[in-house]
Amino acid sequence: MEQSIASRIDTRSDELAALTADLIRFPTVNPPGDAYRPCAEYIAGRLIKRGFAIEFVRAEGTPGDSDRYPRVNMVARIEGSRAGPAVHFNSHIDVVEAGEGWTVDPFGGTIADGRVYGRGACDMKGGLAASIVAVEAFLESRPHFPGAIEISGTVDEESGGFGGVAYLAARGYFSKPRVDHVIIPEPLNKDRICLGHRGVWWAEIETKGEMAHGSMPFLGDCAVRHMGAVLHAFEAELYPALDRKQTRMPVVPEGARRSTMNINAIHGGQTDDFSGLPSPNVPDSCRMVIDRRFLLEESLGDVKAEVISILDRLKGDREKFDYAIRDIMEVLPLMTERDAPVASAIAEGIREVFGRDPEYVISPGTYDQKHIARIGHLHDCIAYGPGILDLAHRPDEWVGIADMVESAKVMAFGLERLLTGKAGA
Repeated sequence: MEQSIASRIDTRSDELAALTADLIRFPTVNPPGDAYRPCAEYIAGRLIKRGFAIEFVRAEGTPGDSDRYPRVNMVARIEGSRAGPAVHFNSHIDVVEAGEGWTVDPFGGTIADGRVYGRGACDMKGGLAASIVAVEAFLESRPHFPGAIEISGTVDEESGGFGGVAYLAARGYFSKPRVDHVIIPEPLNKDRICLGHRGVWWAEIETKGEMAHGSMPFLGDCAVRHMGAVLHAFEAELYPALDRKQTRMPVVPEGARRSTMNINAIHGGQTDDFSGLPSPNVPDSCRMVIDRRFLLEESLGDVKAEVISILDRLKGDREKFDYAIRDIMEVLPLMTERDAPVASAIAEGIREVFGRDPEYVISPGTYDQKHIARIGHLHDCIAYGPGILDLAHRPDEWVGIADMVESAKVMAFGLERLLTGKAGA
């Protein structure tokens, strides 16, 4: 890499840590969607000084959007001196709730022992800060670059991305000819390139019964018992079948290289939003939410059929058994090829900075790449950024300062390669 870019990033180590800490101090907790606008305005204020044009895009009408909690996205763009491709760095600014167990202020942006601590440090404000510093160093060294560079701070990734990247993608922000290459600085480790993710099907299953007095359950039909039969069938039939399914996708960790299903929630009978004693009723409804993650080798139709066939068999075998099923979310698995332009450019950056080939991985869960591919029809997209994914959403979440510096160098190298077709020129 041209030393001027690398050295500029090295000298900004403290600035990079401070920027990350500042971003953490915006408590952009989702839900409900706190502090989105002030965080977006802070990022915009910095980029305006570097010559970027700024757009604030509110995703009106999306889940959770309100005047109190507006879904405000920030998109910044700077044009080069001549025609060329456009490279977009996309980071989400929302974070999950802090939870318990912290030894530091989760929104204090504590800097100590070569780390920045706080909710979102790893996932993914450290990656956002690294991409900003990488772009700034590139612009100072290459003021007459071709093409265009975009940086976005988008919302609601933690709840599906529908008020963020999905909304923007539907309006052409992640499609050609506006954008050619996308890098998402999610925390997949500084020497890894994430090519995509497994598929997901969320659904709600409801078993139905008949209400009666709890002292005479024989006069009713218990929906919770019917759900127990569903769970038993899943344990006996579905889970063993899922364990036998393997994939060629390089999913991490190893346990996610097979199909999985999580029982996200079960609720039946008396509600829990009361104080006092429950009433003696036979429940006439029980609902279960399932989170099914599937592989590139599986079709969504087959994934659904595995569950529905069990429910239909129970309907035939079990007296009075009846059910309803409702789709909540479905996303197909995706995997960018290793030799795609953006993956190749970042791979060269990793070789330059670390002196070794990258590890190519697939995420066990989805992230905003799904919307860029599905809605924007742009497939030259990867996730690459600093941070250890295992630290995300945990107490005392942190990101290493040295890791951010090295990742910023990789991003700058990749950016130069994508815009100019070469590095160090």
